[in-house]
Amino acid sequence: MALTLAEAAKLSNDTLLQGVIETIIYESPVLQALPFIEIVGNGLTYNQENAAATAAFYDVGDTWAESTPTFTQLTANLKILGGDADVDNFLARTRSNIQDLEAAIVQLKAKAVQQKFDDIFISGDTASDAKAFDGIDKLCVAGQTVSMGASGGTLTLDKLDELIDKVKAGKPSMLLMSRRSRRKLTSLSRATGSGILETDRNQFGQMVQFYSGIPIGVNDWIPDNKTVGGSTDCSTVYGVQFGEGAVSGLSSPGGLQVERVGSLETKDATRTRVKWYVSLAAFNSLKLAKLTGVRD
Repeated sequence: MALTLAEAAKLSNDTLLQGVIETIIYESPVLQALPFIEIVGNGLTYNQENAAATAAFYDVGDTWAESTPTFTQLTANLKILGGDADVDNFLARTRSNIQDLEAAIVQLKAKAVQQKFDDIFISGDTASDAKAFDGIDKLCVAGQTVSMGASGGTLTLDKLDELIDKVKAGKPSMLLMSRRSRRKLTSLSRATGSGILETDRNQFGQMVQFYSGIPIGVNDWIPDNKTVGGSTDCSTVYGVQFGEGAVSGLSSPGGLQVERVGSLETKDATRTRVKWYVSLAAFNSLKLAKLTGVRD
């Protein structure tokens, strides 16, 4: 069964771990919605569904044609993401009456883990960094790509609708884009005068914009300087459907961990380690699409 980090936090009795998870999910729209499947072992081999089976009408005595879905076998290996946070013992003892110094420092480290995950979730490529996992930009297949043109083009609502339609069997769970693209979408909404964007609070009390009923997630790791044809100022918008049969995170049992390493030999400090054995899988290629060449 897949659980989001928000649900997993409710199952933990560790106050520090709960604080770390809350920090991570509050800062990341992806981690607020992405479900994680716990796997035993160091990886998961799965069949990615590429095309659905077909059916037809037949007359009596006709020869029936066999049709089954097509699959591509992929393997997602768990990767080690994390970092250490050292708390000086002198500061901890002399300043903890003002603020829980350990919790504050560990949560800053947790934010760094979140930022790295958000980065690799988009642009991860094991061909260039074998220590990371493949992100959605690489997992998105060629047939699921919509282009703004040979050298890119200014974002239009028609192209955004085309991106949404590329995601089959339901709408995307989220539209992921850069801040620049979000500003352009807001500008397009004003220009129509019909208020195509809606705003509401999510479960964490944050104000979120919706387009066609789909929440808009801003990811600071989506670049605005990609080269497409003769243009060097292009960005990408992603349509992602989350779920066990769509795009899902993979994690070792227990998920995110906060481990107290203890006192250090070389300095008067105590070390805490935030670590996560994590990866990403796209179980169905039709649940993920991208719009490339988006210019300002």
